[in-house]
Amino acid sequence: MAIHPIDFRYGTPEMRAVWDEENRFRCVVSAEVGLAVAEAKAGVIPQAAADEIEAHAPEASLARAKVIEEEINHDMMAIVKALSEVSGESARWVHYGATSNDILDTATGLQVKDSLDIIEQKLRTLLGVLLQRSLETKTLVCAGRTHGQIGVPTTYGLRFAIWASEVSRHIERLEQLRPRAAVGQMTGAVGTQASLGSAGTAVMAHMMEYLGLTPVDVSSQVIQRDRFAEYIMFLANVATTLDKIALEVRMMQRSEIGELEEAFGKNQVGSSTMPHKRNPIKSEQVSGLSRIVRAMIEPALANNVLWDERDLTNSSCERVTFPEASILCDHILTVMTKVLTGLRIREDNIRRNLDLLHGVNMAESVMIELTKRGMDRQDAHEHVRVACMVALEEKRPVATVFSEEESVAALITYDEIVALLNPDNYIGTAVSQVEGLAEKLGPLSL
Repeated sequence: MAIHPIDFRYGTPEMRAVWDEENRFRCVVSAEVGLAVAEAKAGVIPQAAADEIEAHAPEASLARAKVIEEEINHDMMAIVKALSEVSGESARWVHYGATSNDILDTATGLQVKDSLDIIEQKLRTLLGVLLQRSLETKTLVCAGRTHGQIGVPTTYGLRFAIWASEVSRHIERLEQLRPRAAVGQMTGAVGTQASLGSAGTAVMAHMMEYLGLTPVDVSSQVIQRDRFAEYIMFLANVATTLDKIALEVRMMQRSEIGELEEAFGKNQVGSSTMPHKRNPIKSEQVSGLSRIVRAMIEPALANNVLWDERDLTNSSCERVTFPEASILCDHILTVMTKVLTGLRIREDNIRRNLDLLHGVNMAESVMIELTKRGMDRQDAHEHVRVACMVALEEKRPVATVFSEEESVAALITYDEIVALLNPDNYIGTAVSQVEGLAEKLGPLSL
């Protein structure tokens, strides 16, 4: 019976496949095969032995390894024995010169490599969606908000572009991270390569070339966990960007704002008791699961603090942190991409909210113009601030209040004030920023 929601509710088939038990077993076996091939190439073991181990490796089974583990209570040696059983006369060369973590950590490197490949593709897809939406809405003027209060205008295009820029930096981070996190080792007990002698360096280089991983420079008996902590922190950073976008969707879908809406199916139910509800449940799911991904940072960092050359405190912890962080980050990346693709933009409500304060939110444009026409900037700020407070308190059009202020009226006519209060005239370079970013980042997207 499934217990963890990853087993039945969250996660994509492709990322689950990277971290499932069978693939973990296959990655360990692949590392053992890579070791044998490398040792043969370096002249440490016979070529025929490496060929036999490689040829029969697919016959080794997780089921058999589990039976052996029940007997010997050592998961790594159980796999070594299961592989040895199918390797014929070459069995004596399986795991030659290796310690457990040479194989286990290298297997983890293979899984991290595959995970990063999946995340990269999905980040590029998300980037493409965000750039498309930014271009579609590059001239869609909306109320900007600071501290939750309506400020001067912005555009939805610029909002989407800002998120796109952030996603592009995650792609850059991933490319920089890959050679530091998708790594393997073959350094033996306590990291000296004593079991392989002078051939140790060559064996590790050949092994990692075979597996497509970056070899570590040095290690103790384990790959140093700063590498894997960086991987987890990268996932948490991506998850936080998704949370940030999801939060904006949720806020903009509030009934009293109503500017955005998640796609809502014809037969979808919003509430068990309130039939009218259309809730942003996908964005809420993204925000909720992002907390779990971020929570993996502390144990990932703690796993770098081990006794002497190594202890085993990281092992049990990583059996949880690696799959959960990877699968949940991939899941919410997939969900958020679908949300943004199907996102409904309510232009009527956007305009309503933009005009909600009857021009008071456009006060900066009047202040800037007064300064241009000779008024001290600080004096202009005070005149405009006072007029805005009057307009808000008395619920009067701010243009009228401005025109009654002698210092303002002496420099700007009523018709000019009305033009200055038009939000469509006050979006600066927002459109060109979107276009420039789309041109720059387009090649990175899918």
